[in-house]
Amino acid sequence: MSEEQKPGVGQRVKESVWDPVAGFGVTFSTMFKKPVTEQYPFEKQPTAPRFHGRHQLNRWPDGLEKCVGCELCAWACPADAIFVEGADNDDSEDGEGRFSPGERYGRVYQINYLRCILCGLCVEACPTRALTMTNEYELADDNRADLIYEKQDLLAPLLPGMESPPHPMRLGEDESDYYRDATRAQREEPGTRWTPAAAGAAPGEEWPKDPAVDATETGA
Repeated sequence: MSEEQKPGVGQRVKESVWDPVAGFGVTFSTMFKKPVTEQYPFEKQPTAPRFHGRHQLNRWPDGLEKCVGCELCAWACPADAIFVEGADNDDSEDGEGRFSPGERYGRVYQINYLRCILCGLCVEACPTRALTMTNEYELADDNRADLIYEKQDLLAPLLPGMESPPHPMRLGEDESDYYRDATRAQREEPGTRWTPAAAGAAPGEEWPKDPAVDATETGA
């Protein structure tokens, strides 16, 4: 390096003294400021209405399960996080009873949240709107086994007017009445066989609304 290319005294002082001070000055200036972060879990902010959270297996208004064990959700899952094992509904005297209005139901249903990426493709693949996603996002745990959700962990709770399966169909004679919702108007008429009282509900109780159907009708 020639004499002309060597840095001057001022430049050497700047590189050795001022540049480090300026760099650390940014650090020191932020050390005593209040962090700009979400105060989770002390302050939980509401999620968006269509937030993709934990899955839920929905029920019909009489309590039967919407899942028919078709396994389309498992085939659609890009992360291979869903395992479904279907079984036949058996209404015979020696059978287990009816769990869904179709020929089959999901006997085993598992979602591995160690793999799930919450993309929602399984919801789009479901032909009976049995699988939807809730706003629940707190899925962390200290045990890997607890992050494999079983059917009982995913099933929607029983609402007033619902009956825990297995039990016969209350909303029609066959599964087509359920899928086409052909008896919805009749369920709202008092005195019909599909009223809550006919299903054993307490006086004054109404059929619970179906969030999946209501969302579809309102365009939500």
